[in-house]
This record gives sequence, C-alpha cells and structure tokens, in this order.
Amino acid sequence: MSKKKILIFDDETSILEVIFIVLNDLGYEVEVSETADDIIQKVSDFQPDVIIMDNWIPVIGGVEATKLLKAHSDYKNIPVIYITANNDIASLANEAMADDYVSKPFDLEDLEKKVLKWIDHKASF
Repeated sequence: MSKKKILIFDDETSILEVIFIVLNDLGYEVEVSETADDIIQKVSDFQPDVIIMDNWIPVIGGVEATKLLKAHSDYKNIPVIYITANNDIASLANEAMADDYVSKPFDLEDLEKKVLKWIDHKASF
C-alpha cells in the first residue's frame, strides 16, 4: 500500500518544519510549499490525499488558493484543512470552502486527528 500524501502550504518555516516532521514520522509522504500562487500545478504534480492550507500564504492567500482548488473539477474533492491564527477562522474556512480547520497555535495531536479523519474520509470514496 502506498503512503498517503499530504501537501502543506504555509509561509512560516518553523511551522512547516514541525508539521513536516510530525506527519512524516507518522508515515505520510509530505511536501511543503511557502507560496500558493501555483496551487493547481503543485497539486497536479504531487496528487495529495489531504492539503493543509494557511490563511496568510503568499501571494494569493489561503482563501483564494482554496477556492481555486475547490473550483477545479479534478481536485475539488481533496480535503483541505485550513489553519490560521485569526479569531474568525470558522468564517474564513467557510469562505474558502475548506473541509475543516485548526486554529494556530494548534495542538499537534489535534492536527494529527484531523489529518487522519480526512485521510480515512477520502479513502471511503
């Protein structure tokens, strides 16, 4: 069975490193990006099972990047977990059409559970 793939979009290097290490140690194949302006190309190249999207990702931002993904017929069913330190994360995630969200700073165990939930959800399709 092949490893499940997770693509992380966040411009904070320290967060990328921590999430990468944790998810990689759990057996996922992880790829990271500090920008989302070419989200469709990156998703096409990597074919992730789950995407973790930061709100403040350059150049177009997490809301617009997620909307682009969700409007694409080939990628609209890839679960997106939205992450941000904004107080209105629920409304931002909803506006972006994300599938779930986690507030920064987040508990790594909470993030792991959300990733597993959506990996399992996608596998049931």
